[in-house]
Amino acid sequence: MKGLLLVAHGSRKEDSNDEIRELSDLVKHQTQEFEWADCAFLELTDPKVEEKVKQASQAGVTHLTVYPHFLAAGYHVATDLPEMLINLSDSHPDMSIHLIPHLGQVSGLAQLIVDHTENF
Repeated sequence: MKGLLLVAHGSRKEDSNDEIRELSDLVKHQTQEFEWADCAFLELTDPKVEEKVKQASQAGVTHLTVYPHFLAAGYHVATDLPEMLINLSDSHPDMSIHLIPHLGQVSGLAQLIVDHTENF
């Protein structure tokens, strides 16, 4: 079974965290590629990445794609998350965990920004 985990930083501002949860729900309902999809946070709020990876494993996910919802490759994207996922892979040997490029690396992002700003 294929799964998708959207990972964001987390915020003290609950409205910000809710935006990520809402985005995760939208993604979940717009794809049939993944049979399981959810979101997690690195800091400041729950659920944490470790908890969601465990839930994915318990749900039967064997191939987990992790999407880091970050604009730039700061320390969390470049170091924390990859190291965390290596450790989680060791804890969940029946599940392959694949970290994909962060949002700032997505092809077409510049055009999306241009398209969005043309409306204002």
